[in-house]
Amino acid sequence: MLESQPGRVGYFDCYSGASGDMILGALVDAGLDVASLRHQLGKLDVAGYELTARRVVRSGLAGTQVRVQLENGPQPARSLEDIERVIGSSALPLTVRERALMVFANLAAAEAAVHGIPIHEVHFHELGAVDAIVDVVGAAIGVEELGLDAIFASSLPLGRGMVTTAHGQLPLPAPATLALLASARAPTRPADIDAELVTPTGAALLTSFATFDQPPMTLERVGIGFGARELPWPNALRLWVGSRLDSSLETDEVAVIETNLDDCVPEQIGFAMDRLMEVGALDVFLTPVQMKKNRPGVLMTVLGAPARAQELARVLLRETTSLGVRFRTGRRLICPRRTEIIHTRYGAMQVKIKSIDGRDIVCPEYEECARIARERNLPIGEVYTAVFAAAWSAGD
Repeated sequence: MLESQPGRVGYFDCYSGASGDMILGALVDAGLDVASLRHQLGKLDVAGYELTARRVVRSGLAGTQVRVQLENGPQPARSLEDIERVIGSSALPLTVRERALMVFANLAAAEAAVHGIPIHEVHFHELGAVDAIVDVVGAAIGVEELGLDAIFASSLPLGRGMVTTAHGQLPLPAPATLALLASARAPTRPADIDAELVTPTGAALLTSFATFDQPPMTLERVGIGFGARELPWPNALRLWVGSRLDSSLETDEVAVIETNLDDCVPEQIGFAMDRLMEVGALDVFLTPVQMKKNRPGVLMTVLGAPARAQELARVLLRETTSLGVRFRTGRRLICPRRTEIIHTRYGAMQVKIKSIDGRDIVCPEYEECARIARERNLPIGEVYTAVFAAAWSAGD
C-alpha cells in the first residue's frame, strides 16, 4: 500500500523487463551525473573495468546505454562475505552501502534456496563479477544522488527459453530470478518471446529497492535505459521521476478473471459464485451478453488478488461449463476504511467508515442491518435510516 506522505519518488516502468545495466542506464538518463557516479564507484576496492554511458536511439526512442566493460577477463567466484568486505569497507555513504549489501544478501538467500545449501556456502559466479557489483552499487548511488525517497515498479514480463550459466544450461526465467520474485511476491506477466527479459541482477535490485505498485505522482522527468539485447521492440526500461501526490487514497493491482457461459444452468452458476467467494474472490458478478449462434449468455467476472488468480481460475473452470478463462490485471484506487461500533435506537451496530478528502463517510454493514431487521421484523430500509441518523447525530 502507498503511504500518504509526499516525497520524491521513482517508478520503473518495466515494459521490456529489467537488468542491472538497464536500471543504471535509466538512472543516468534521469539525471544521475556520470562523472559523480564514476567518482563514487572509485571508492570500491575493485578495478579492471571501464564504465561507459552513451546516448542511443532505437525505433525512434532515445535513451542511455550504460556498459561495464571488463579489462582483465573472467572474474573469480565470490562469496557473500567477499562482497560484503568489498562494499562494507568502502568510503561510500552508509545508505548506499546498506542498500547494496541488502541486494546481495537477498540474492544470496535466493541462490541458497535454489541450490539447497546454507547462505555462507553460496559462491556467486556471474553475479560476483565486477560488472554486477558496479551495477548494484551504481544503482544504490543513483537512488541516493537523485534524492528518491521511495522506489516503485510495475509488474515484470517473463520470457522463456534457456540461459547458459556457470552451472550449465538452465531454464528461463533463471532459478535465482524466480526465487527472488517469489520471495517478494512480485507481480509478473507472460511474454511471448524466447529471451531473458528479467535478469537475476535486475530482479535482485527491484525486489530489494521497490514496491510493486504505481504511485500517484506529479511527473517531472523520464529516464530511459537501454539493454544490450536487440528485441522486436525498443529493449529499454523507463524510470519515471517526480513528486508523490499527498493523497489518502491507496492503490493496488487486482486480477480480473472472466469467461462467457451459454450452456450453464443457473443453479450451477450460483454455486460457482459461492465457491469463488469462499476461496477468496474479492467480488463475482454477472453481465448478460449475446453470444455466437444468437445464444443469450452471461459474462462471469471474478476479481481477486493477483496471487490467487490461478486458484480462482481453477475453481471457475471446475464449477462451470467453461473451457477457458481470460486473465488481465487492473488497477484500483481504494478509500482507506475502518470498522467501528455506533449506537442506534436498535442498539449497538457495526459499520464501515471510509475516508476521502478529509471526510469520514459511514457505510452500513448489510449483514448487521439484515440481522436487526429479522430480529425486530422491520423493513431493512428503516434500519439503514437508523444507522445514518445515529451517524449524523454523532457528527454534530
